[in-house]
Amino acid sequence: MNKKNFQRLAVTFLMLTGPFLYAQTSEKVTSWKGFEKVEFTFENRNAWYVKPQKAIAGNPWIWRAHFPTWHTDMDSILLARGFHVAYVNTNDMFAHPKAMQVWDAFYDYLVKEKQFAPKVALEGVSRGGLYVYGWAKRNPDKVSCIYAEAPVCDPKSWPGGKGKGLGSPKDWEAWLKIFNITEEEALKFTDIPLNDLAGLASFKVPIVHVVGLQDKHAPVAENSDLLVQNYLKLGGPISVYPMTRGEQTLEGHHFPIEHPEFFANFVEENSVPIVKPLSHQPYIELNQGLGNAFETFRTTKKGTVAFLGGSITHNPGWRNKTAQYLQEHFPDTEFTFITAGIPSLGSTPHAFRFTRDVLAQGTPDLLFLESAVNDRGNGFNEKAQIKALEGIVRQMYYKNPKANVVLMAFAEPMKNADYDAGKEPLEVAVHQRIAKYYGAAYINLAREVYDRIKAGEFTWKYDFKDLHPSPYGQEVYFQTIKELLKIEPSATTAAKLPPPINKFSYEKASYHALEEAKNLKGFTLVQDWIPADKVSTRPGFVNVPMIVGEEANASMDFEFKGRGVGVAIISGPDAGKITYTIDGKKPQTLDLFTQWSTQLHLPWYLMLADELSPGKHKLHITISPDKNEKSIGNACRVVHFLVNE
Repeated sequence: MNKKNFQRLAVTFLMLTGPFLYAQTSEKVTSWKGFEKVEFTFENRNAWYVKPQKAIAGNPWIWRAHFPTWHTDMDSILLARGFHVAYVNTNDMFAHPKAMQVWDAFYDYLVKEKQFAPKVALEGVSRGGLYVYGWAKRNPDKVSCIYAEAPVCDPKSWPGGKGKGLGSPKDWEAWLKIFNITEEEALKFTDIPLNDLAGLASFKVPIVHVVGLQDKHAPVAENSDLLVQNYLKLGGPISVYPMTRGEQTLEGHHFPIEHPEFFANFVEENSVPIVKPLSHQPYIELNQGLGNAFETFRTTKKGTVAFLGGSITHNPGWRNKTAQYLQEHFPDTEFTFITAGIPSLGSTPHAFRFTRDVLAQGTPDLLFLESAVNDRGNGFNEKAQIKALEGIVRQMYYKNPKANVVLMAFAEPMKNADYDAGKEPLEVAVHQRIAKYYGAAYINLAREVYDRIKAGEFTWKYDFKDLHPSPYGQEVYFQTIKELLKIEPSATTAAKLPPPINKFSYEKASYHALEEAKNLKGFTLVQDWIPADKVSTRPGFVNVPMIVGEEANASMDFEFKGRGVGVAIISGPDAGKITYTIDGKKPQTLDLFTQWSTQLHLPWYLMLADELSPGKHKLHITISPDKNEKSIGNACRVVHFLVNE
């Protein structure tokens, strides 16, 4: 049966119904079906791989989960064709994150030490379905295809027996114990094969399930049917082949495999020829690394991790996956995650809101920081970016000298255009410079995405899709971040801060209260501002206090002590212009209207002066009678005063 006929049959059926861990003992060579079997201990567990007599170029392989001696006909065929077969014994761990970490290490060992192919075919039988999907969802970029036989896709079905299946009380008790949850919590448990399939589907990982229609242990309706529906809805390619010929035993859970050569063809077609993706490593600069944070996580059993950035940090995706990875790899640590991503904001806003939005929530041991996308879009120049980014880093180190910081530069079309022109994007260069100067880790995701596109691994249009990445793009980001997190250098002592690159850096930046404004004429302090129109707003910048002036010639004063001053305003369809003076010097005019103002009441941060002499100063603001020709009003709405002391 060819592939097209199989797919038609499957569709018809659906319509009807840390550091790398190496081997710990020397290898022992035995024989398996006439092939050389290499046995060894890995992570204190039995492990082995079987060698073909003549390997296909690139060493493709299939990885068995659980029951490695059950239904081996397909494996024998693949071995004869030049595949390796591998297995590590994590039996009875029910795909717990600890098992997934063993799998991570085993994968790294075989790929990096034994030169196995970077993408592996996964083979999951029965409860092995928990393993192959648990690992595939965490590593969709490393999977060529999945073959699952009578797979368990929901522990509530088996071993829980909460549906129509027979269940297994003994195994259910063991499952509850290893995950340390109650019966009630188990009903809401989400880390199961049925969920979180978007990343796997975005990589178009092909899947085949073979099932017994009378299976009473892993009933199709509670397992394969649901996974197939979920995967198809997400655009994932999946087929089901019901096994109806031959004796159905163990209440329909055991059945003969019809045409194992067909499934061997499926694995081979999706695994060969071997394509090696670009390595993540060239885009990672460790500098002083993350050793201090890791040491804190382990020794204090507590950890605070902050994510500071714009909309790409605010939206779920790489951030959630990074938090999950840290929780799984430091299971004894109680984490506090500070999610401080706000759409539209770049490094200057981040510097001034760092105290309120991050430090007031907790003192980070690890900070993820990104502003390269919004700094470009919002038009901040190189000097402003340096002042802001190093200001954030210095604020972080003043508060916690042993904290670790990760600077990241995300991808977007303008950066791709720069690379096409042979130029390094300014924002990327600034992030790298700050990271190197202060010893922070750095990841150039902008360059990695560009290089992978040029290498033909994926496209921007159909895979990555947008500067707000698709599930595919989120996985690209996360997999590189994970490679950084897997590097575990030694902790370092708190280093003395070097002098700032720019002496006017925003290292003492903060918000100042609106009540500090004086002499309000035509301005009003509104305690709970909402727009009168139906134009969109940003969370945190609506239903909050603002000083509002909507008529020309309205004025106010603001006295402050510091080297820099600015305002955070809300720029909507009626944003006007302001004229301002500092210490009575030459007036300057500033247009508050932006290219996005017709669509959004946009939070917009404006530095009015940031290289003042230290000491006391007075800012005077007046709404100008003039306005942008695209604006429908003269409004000035101040949500924060910005002061760099």
